[in-house]
Amino acid sequence: MTPAARLAAAIEVFVDIEARRRPAADALKDWGLSHRFAGSGDRAAIAGLVYDALRRKASSAHLMGEATARAILLGMLKRERGLDADAITRLADGSRHAPPPLTDAERAKLTGDMPSDAPAHVLGDYPEWLDPHLARVFGDERAEEGAALAQRAPLDLRVNTLKGERDEALAALADLKAEPARWSPVGLRIVLSADSKSPAIHAELAYLKGLIEIQDEGSQLAALFAGAQPGEQVVDLCAGGGGKTLALAAAMRNTGQIFATDDDKRRLAPIHARLERAGVRNVQVRTPKSDGSELADLDGRADLVLIDAPCTGIGAWRRNPDAKWRVRPGSLEVRLKEQAEVLERAAMLVRPGGRIAYITCSVLDEENGGQVRAFAARHSDFSVEKPAETAGVLGERAYLFCKAVLISDEGLLMTPRRTGTDGFFVSLLRRKA
Repeated sequence: MTPAARLAAAIEVFVDIEARRRPAADALKDWGLSHRFAGSGDRAAIAGLVYDALRRKASSAHLMGEATARAILLGMLKRERGLDADAITRLADGSRHAPPPLTDAERAKLTGDMPSDAPAHVLGDYPEWLDPHLARVFGDERAEEGAALAQRAPLDLRVNTLKGERDEALAALADLKAEPARWSPVGLRIVLSADSKSPAIHAELAYLKGLIEIQDEGSQLAALFAGAQPGEQVVDLCAGGGGKTLALAAAMRNTGQIFATDDDKRRLAPIHARLERAGVRNVQVRTPKSDGSELADLDGRADLVLIDAPCTGIGAWRRNPDAKWRVRPGSLEVRLKEQAEVLERAAMLVRPGGRIAYITCSVLDEENGGQVRAFAARHSDFSVEKPAETAGVLGERAYLFCKAVLISDEGLLMTPRRTGTDGFFVSLLRRKA
């Protein structure tokens, strides 16, 4: 397919997403099934255009003066891809399989610049209803933080130290131009261009042998900040597919015991194969029970309870850009209730002197500091560890990390703009001995 034909296809897919209010992945899959002539490179390029349009949906529509799929795709080419009006004209020229030619009005918009008085939610490309929530956290910098959350994410990997060292993984992935991560001592990063296919990491020998796992650097750091020690009794209360469980096991050097569970047993399905591939031997997977008794024998015994809390997922918008246009105020209220409930459950499990690591991939204070403040008010026997001490596990990197991260009394907040990671909040709550 020509670049022009790919653009026309992306517009077609975007129309489907908007009209049927469906996930982008589903619309792209259906398009591929009905256009089997398109090769893998074509499908990857079309997906890249669609996801970039979702990333820059608000600003592209504002630039073009309308919110049609065509206007958003054309505006994105300028806003995200940096194409000028002449280059866009060559793509939308009305030739076979190409979009219809630009109108005079469209070309005028693409020749101009984004209005300087555009609202913050437009410049930051996020839903307008979230503006006061983001202003509470970032103030006048919320547009810049939102724009960073709209950028394409790199591919981050965690080196499994139960199987090898980072230098070994770097050598194994030399053809993919993997580099050491900025903060994580076990992290690797592969930077992807706008229209490139993600490498088939699952087919790499280093992955098949369990030397590497796909995990954002912010998620790696969150697990590291939990401070799991060899020999401890640890509960991963919202384990899901096991990403942080695996990181905890490596930090504990396969000693002690990790009890991994989740309130939805379907989310636990991938964990068993991942544990086997990673060579992890200190994890018990507890299937949830209807009465919540799967961890009853651990009440008051855990050294550490890790909560990878259910949240709005705003911090992961770089990887799931269509999710930000589906999030609603009602979903925030549901998540707040779930977070409070899981914190109460964790409090029952922690021994005197033990700790809770509360983690979200959100940047909203309601889900982060607000939850910690409310929990501390309910539980006078818990105190919040100083965030600078939490970051101390980074050694010589800790000073620069603390200057980059957003620190509050309740914890630390990573964002793409500040730390180059997904948005993650981490708070450590210690129970009095």
